[in-house]
Amino acid sequence: MTTLQAVFDKARAEDRAALVGYLPAGFPTKDGAIAAATAMVEAGCDVIEIGLPYSDPLMDGPTIQDAVHRSLTNGTRIADVLRTVEGVAKSGAATLVMTYWNPIGRYGAERFARDLASAGGVGTITPDLTPEEAEPWLAASKGAGIDTVFLVAPSSPEERIGKVVACCTGFVYAASLMGVTGARETVNAAAEGLVKRTKSLTSLPVCVGLGVGNGDQAAEIAAYADGVIVGSAFIRRLLDAPDEKSGIAAVRDLASDLARGVRR
Repeated sequence: MTTLQAVFDKARAEDRAALVGYLPAGFPTKDGAIAAATAMVEAGCDVIEIGLPYSDPLMDGPTIQDAVHRSLTNGTRIADVLRTVEGVAKSGAATLVMTYWNPIGRYGAERFARDLASAGGVGTITPDLTPEEAEPWLAASKGAGIDTVFLVAPSSPEERIGKVVACCTGFVYAASLMGVTGARETVNAAAEGLVKRTKSLTSLPVCVGLGVGNGDQAAEIAAYADGVIVGSAFIRRLLDAPDEKSGIAAVRDLASDLARGVRR
């Protein structure tokens, strides 16, 4: 199992940023999600976030919402998410689950943390879990030996950033903008300032996500962040493809472009 620390140590030694890719479990199919994520790793992704499909995705833009809807239509359940994690972890990438809190709460925090670790997962990203409510999850994650990643935003004051990073292990997720996910023409200029403010309060790696869609944008972010997170752009390749095989090939091509970007 590849840990997040090993990923960022390796990227630092190679004088580059880490590349983090996101796909929801069960999309485009249950097996297709594993195949697509594995192709992303083979093309240069260091970390894979597996999304746990949820019916009320507050932070997700239309592209991810479309993919999540298809995943839920495919009958994807937590057992399928864990199987996806297990399959992707075999590729050698550090594999996380990105999920809203409600599914973990219903499943049971200790049980979820334990089952995720058993599947080869190294941690979670919980976008709607606040530091004030995080203690049960922090304890369960620590007990299972998995990392916890929380989000900071451009609107976060220093005091809030300090509370968030105190809950983080592995890395800190810096959302480049206020709003929902989705690839954009340019990356919000506030991202660099947010990374600087966050780094002043923690020694953990800081990764930037939301809005990244190509190698040029990845290179721009890699100049100041420890990692570049890409989700909607990968999903769009799968949504636009005429069939699953073509979609996986398109995802592989995008990952190659992004991997070149973080290495510029």
